[in-house]
Amino acid sequence: MAKILIVDDEEGIRSQIKWALIDEYDVLEAADAKTAIQIIKNERPDVATIDIALSSIGEDTYGLDLLVDALEINPDMKIIMVTGNEERETALKSIEAGAHYYFQKPVDLDELKIIVKRALYVKRLELTNRQLQSRMTGDSFHEIIGSSPMMLDVFKKIRTIAGSDYTVLISGESGTGKELVAKALHNQSPRHDKPLITINCGAIPETLLESELFGHEKGAFTDAVSQKIGKFEMADGGTLFLDEIGELSLMLQVKLLRFLQEQTIERVGGTTPIKLNVRVLAATNRKLINEVNDRKFRDDLYYRLSVINIDLPPLRDRGDDIIILANYFLEKFSAENNRVGCSFDSKSISRMRSYEWPGNVRELENRIKRAVILSEGRKIAPS
Repeated sequence: MAKILIVDDEEGIRSQIKWALIDEYDVLEAADAKTAIQIIKNERPDVATIDIALSSIGEDTYGLDLLVDALEINPDMKIIMVTGNEERETALKSIEAGAHYYFQKPVDLDELKIIVKRALYVKRLELTNRQLQSRMTGDSFHEIIGSSPMMLDVFKKIRTIAGSDYTVLISGESGTGKELVAKALHNQSPRHDKPLITINCGAIPETLLESELFGHEKGAFTDAVSQKIGKFEMADGGTLFLDEIGELSLMLQVKLLRFLQEQTIERVGGTTPIKLNVRVLAATNRKLINEVNDRKFRDDLYYRLSVINIDLPPLRDRGDDIIILANYFLEKFSAENNRVGCSFDSKSISRMRSYEWPGNVRELENRIKRAVILSEGRKIAPS
């Protein structure tokens, strides 16, 4: 059972609280600060209730001093301050000093039970958060952070296929880390000492994309004042990563298919086939099979590209990975912005777990970066 410490110099109040909680918790008692400190050191209670007006040598706010001392000994303990009506200002000071909550006399036992239960829940949540944070450095694979079963399957598949020259199609929603998977495949392959060339097929106008991919000869078109080497030739001996492959026009799909079949290209305006040794990785946030059915993507190219598929799960399906990633980004951006010591409060952790994350890891990263910069204190709140 969780341990609850009651600190009050009035025996009647201690007994009242004790009998309200004793059926569910291991209840400890202290009539003074000295005894309370000894119990906190020896028993490590989970929650303590402390009377703000606990007296010692005539000081009516000695409970506030005990709060500070208790949290130095056991920072994980949740402390609930008990106050009189006239002590509201002091109660607010106790919250600033680290108290979890406060409630007023006369003690409403049903309310107290709820407050204690919530304090224990928050303590467990924060402990889980710290455990996840401590696991963070061990839960990465070539810059991909995660330990959920889905991501462990992804890591296993990367290890299995990295050494081959097979084409791989990496699928997943926007922001799930497709480019990181491509980097991991390249870095674990025998081509790791050769270039990894990346091009986003959706970021370049169609009229320029052919030249970017395959290069062009001098005079091939009006602005072709010199010969240009394309991305395929730059990747010779290494890997070419085609991001957002679904954006390719049907004409470029034909040229890509020819390369995959023959390992040769021709520059725009050229007539000489150029033999290359390039492994192709492709990524998409679309359901390419639907594009095939709608005749927007060639079926022969689709089956060539998807010799091996790696499907990345959305962040909302990755369980505790959300908090592992959140802590990673928090540590990173706190260091970058000279705000070391930032942490999430328990409500933030709950909100992150329940949010859908439509932008996935990229959205999580951007939101935490913004939070570190804009938050006034060291605790990152849900807002």
